[in-house]
Amino acid sequence: MNETRKILALASLIVVSFVAVIALSRWMDARRPPPDIKAEEERLYLTGNTLKRMSLGFNGLVADWYWMRSLQYVGNKIINHPGEVQVDDLGPLDMRLLYPLLDTATTLDPQFLVAYKYGAVVLPAINEEEAIKLIRKGMAANPDDWRLYQHLGYIYWKRGDYKQASEVYAEGAQKGTDVPVWMKQMSARMAAEGGSPAMAREIYRRLYEETEDPKVKDLLLRRLMQVDSFEERDAIRAAFRNFQARMGGRCPNTWRELSNELRAERLPNGRPLRLDANGVPLDPADTPYVLKNNCVVDLDT
Repeated sequence: MNETRKILALASLIVVSFVAVIALSRWMDARRPPPDIKAEEERLYLTGNTLKRMSLGFNGLVADWYWMRSLQYVGNKIINHPGEVQVDDLGPLDMRLLYPLLDTATTLDPQFLVAYKYGAVVLPAINEEEAIKLIRKGMAANPDDWRLYQHLGYIYWKRGDYKQASEVYAEGAQKGTDVPVWMKQMSARMAAEGGSPAMAREIYRRLYEETEDPKVKDLLLRRLMQVDSFEERDAIRAAFRNFQARMGGRCPNTWRELSNELRAERLPNGRPLRLDANGVPLDPADTPYVLKNNCVVDLDT
């Protein structure tokens, strides 16, 4: 009889817990701010610490809810933005709610590493100080995770503080037993060539290789493609200059006119520019570059 009562009590507790979780989820759904309202209306109704007290021990579940809201929030902002979205400047999207969402998720689950890393990639284009604050919070909760130091070094590199970035990489190189040798090498390279395109490529490549979350990997792949495009357009501009030297200063009217110069150019990695069957240079997404007046090359928007 006692065993039966214990089983019934345990079953009742489980049922009550699930009902509470469902009720909490519905409560938050009913009160979450719409994704496209004005910034002053975008606010969290509960802090992470308050939610921890209300979640009845289901912190991870509620943290996942806030994580999914973060992704939806960013996606809706991008979809509803009327103009072109620049990956290096997300200010026009007015995503000031992203940091509070990620902060709440990581308060509920301090070991929610993917939320820290997502913030490290996206937040610098919105608010660098919030990006640094979020990553340092993650480092305090996960002091032996060298990848968080990698991400913090990236943020300092983005803001042009190569000295601080070098120091963070060096500090991260001392964390844990599985730290790769390249963390120490990155520290040395950052101090010597922090602002170079080669450094940018190396940073994004390392972040891409070390990231497992598909959302973060997609963002980093876009960054790598952006670096590729910068190098390709530099090579095309060099072809313009060679054409002008050969043709007395005039600019080409068509890509075909520039074909010899384009085929002769080499990217920093030694590879030629990619051209389609008509001799038009292609960007990293296989879209033809646009030839404009006065020797200007642009992306096809």
